[in-house]
Amino acid sequence: MNDLEKQLTDTRNELTRTQNTLKTTGESLETTTKELEGIKAELGDTKPKLEQATQSNAALSTEVEGLKSNLDSTNAKVSELESTLESRKEELGATISDLSTELEASKSKIQGFESKVADLESTTSNSKEQTDKLTAEIQELNNKLSATQDENTNLNSQLMELNNTLLQKDTKIQEITETLDNKEKLVDAQTARLEEVETELGELKPPELGSGGFAAEERTTCPMCGAVGGNIKQIEDKSKVLSYVGHIPMYAKKHVCKKCGYEF
Repeated sequence: MNDLEKQLTDTRNELTRTQNTLKTTGESLETTTKELEGIKAELGDTKPKLEQATQSNAALSTEVEGLKSNLDSTNAKVSELESTLESRKEELGATISDLSTELEASKSKIQGFESKVADLESTTSNSKEQTDKLTAEIQELNNKLSATQDENTNLNSQLMELNNTLLQKDTKIQEITETLDNKEKLVDAQTARLEEVETELGELKPPELGSGGFAAEERTTCPMCGAVGGNIKQIEDKSKVLSYVGHIPMYAKKHVCKKCGYEF
C-alpha cells in the first residue's frame, strides 16, 4: 500500500509538471501565432507598395525609352540641318564671291566710262548722242550694282536665319538631354528603393515551421541565463530604424528573454 501510494504521488507530481509544461507551451505557441499574424499583416501592407513601385519603375523605363527615341530623331534632324546649312553656306559663299567679282568688274567699267565721259566733255569732240549712250550705260550698271547689293543683303539674311535655326535645335537637344539624365537618375533611385524593399520583405518573412510546430533551425539561446525556445521572444528595436516604406519606419529586431529579461 505504501509503495502504491508513493507511485500514485509521483504520478500526480509528474502529471502536474506535465500540465504546467503544456500550459507554458500553449502560451508560447499563442504568442508566436500573434507575432506571425502581425508579420503577415505587415507583409500584406508592403506588397501593394512594392507592386506600385514596380509599376512606377516600368513606366519610367518606358518614358526613358521614348525620350531616347526622341533624342535620336532630333539628332538625325540636326545632322540633316547641319548638312543642309553647310551646303547652303558653300552655295552662298560661291554666289557672294561671284557677285563680288562682278561688282568689282562693274566698278571698273563705271570708272572707265566715267573717264571716257570726262575725256568727251573736256575735248567736246564727240556728239551728244554718244554722251547720252554712255550715261545710259552708266545708269544701267549702277542699277545692276544696286540689285547685286540687294541680293547680297538677302543672302546674308538667309544665312543668319539658318544660324538661328541651328542654335534653336542645339538648345532643344540640350533640354532633351537634361530631361533624359533626370529620368535616368529617377529610375536608378526607384530601382535602388525596390531592392531595399525586397531586402526588407526577405527579413520580414516568417521562419518555416517543422512538423512539431517549432522552427526547424537552431533555437535562440539567452546568453545570460541559457533559456531557449518559448522563453525567447523577438520584438522591434525602436532605437534602430533600418529604412522607411512610404512614411512607415522599418525597425531592426532584438530578442528578449522572458525569464531574466535580458535583451540581446
